[in-house]
Amino acid sequence: MIDRILKSISYIFHPLLMPLLGVAFYFIKTPRFIPNEIIQAKLISLFILTIVLPILLYFLLKTLGKVKSIHLESTKERVFPLILNCIVILLVLQRIITPNQIIELYFFFVGILISTLACLILAIFKFKASIHMIAVSGLFMFFIALSIHFNININDELALMSIITGAVATSRLHLNAHTYKELIIGFIIGMFPQLILVNYWL
Repeated sequence: MIDRILKSISYIFHPLLMPLLGVAFYFIKTPRFIPNEIIQAKLISLFILTIVLPILLYFLLKTLGKVKSIHLESTKERVFPLILNCIVILLVLQRIITPNQIIELYFFFVGILISTLACLILAIFKFKASIHMIAVSGLFMFFIALSIHFNININDELALMSIITGAVATSRLHLNAHTYKELIIGFIIGMFPQLILVNYWL
C-alpha cells in the first residue's frame, strides 16, 4: 500500500505539471484584474506547450531510441529531453508569457529555464540531479515570493507545499530513483534561480 502511494506521488507531482500549477496559482491569487479570456488562453496554450508537446516529444525520442523509459534513469537519456525542454520554455517566453504582459510569470519561467539548463549541464557531466525536486522547490519558492509580492496570507498553501516537497523527496528515495545528494542538489537548483530572480520583479 505504502509502495503504491509513494509511487503515485511521483506521478501526481510530475515535473511537467509544476509550471502550469504555478501559473494557475498566480491567476487565482493575483489582485490584478485579468480578463477571463486571457487567463483561459494562457492556460490552454501552456497546457499544450508544457505538457502535451513534451509528451509527444518523449514518444518521438523513444521511437528514435534516444530514451528507454519515461523515468530517464541515466544521465545520457536526460540530455535530449532537457535540450528540448529548454527550447519549449524559450517558446513560452517569446510567445505566451512575455515581460511586457505578466512580469511575475515571465521571471518564473526564466527561473525554470535557468534550472533546466543547470540540470542539463550536470547531466552532461554525468550527475543526475532530481528533476522532481527541481520542479517542486522552484514552485515552492515562487509561492513564497508571490505571498510577499502581493502581501497575501497563503500559509495553508505554503504548509501544503512543504508537505508535498517532503513527500516527493521521500518518494524518490523510496523508489531508489535518487540519492540524498541528488535530491539536495535538485532542491538547490530549483529554488535558487527563483530566489535570485525575485530581485527583478518583487
